Amino acid sequence: MYDLHYYPGNASFAPHVLLRELGLPFSLNFVDRDKDAHKGAEYLELNPTGRIPALVRGDLVLFETAAICLHLVDSKPEVGLAPKMATPERAHFYKWLLFMATTIQPDILMYYYNARYTTDSDGGEAVKQAATQRLMNWFQTIEDALPDEGPHFMGADFTVLDIYLLMLARWGRFLPTPPRDMPKINAIARAALERPSVRAAITSEGISGDFLT
Repeated sequence: MYDLHYYPGNASFAPHVLLRELGLPFSLNFVDRDKDAHKGAEYLELNPTGRIPALVRGDLVLFETAAICLHLVDSKPEVGLAPKMATPERAHFYKWLLFMATTIQPDILMYYYNARYTTDSDGGEAVKQAATQRLMNWFQTIEDALPDEGPHFMGADFTVLDIYLLMLARWGRFLPTPPRDMPKINAIARAALERPSVRAAITSEGISGDFLT
């Protein structure tokens, strides 16, 4: 049994969907960010970064969303949510997952929490503006790289990349050019929203309205 420490719509969303997609037994442990529970001593014992999510199974404790996703897909490789190991497709899978996790996600944080990234009390807006431009460039990089025929990030096969991109597209919904306005990203995100695992995660987390707006 896995225990996913989550907050609605947070970076825990991708592992949440993945647990459902893989049919793994799990429970959800709500971490109340509004009360700074993720900065409390109990949670910091699991995740010393004070970020969400954390995934626990017995003595195994994981943080970092991409790492959690990789562990989960490797626990049931027969489901096919990642390409086979040591193939060119797997290499490209790693490339895009890490691009989203280590390039786009940090800029998302700068966009929303810009004051954390400057010692200038008036510098937050400049940090946000710079992050905004980078984010639109990064999403355009993905849009340009996606296959024309779709229907998924890697073509014919639904993978973790579709789930991750959906999560990032939601976070980018307030950008001047949001990801949903990019045709291929929008199509992939809308297709992912039709999956039962995604719908169940959204309902379970109490997220209402259009996920991408």
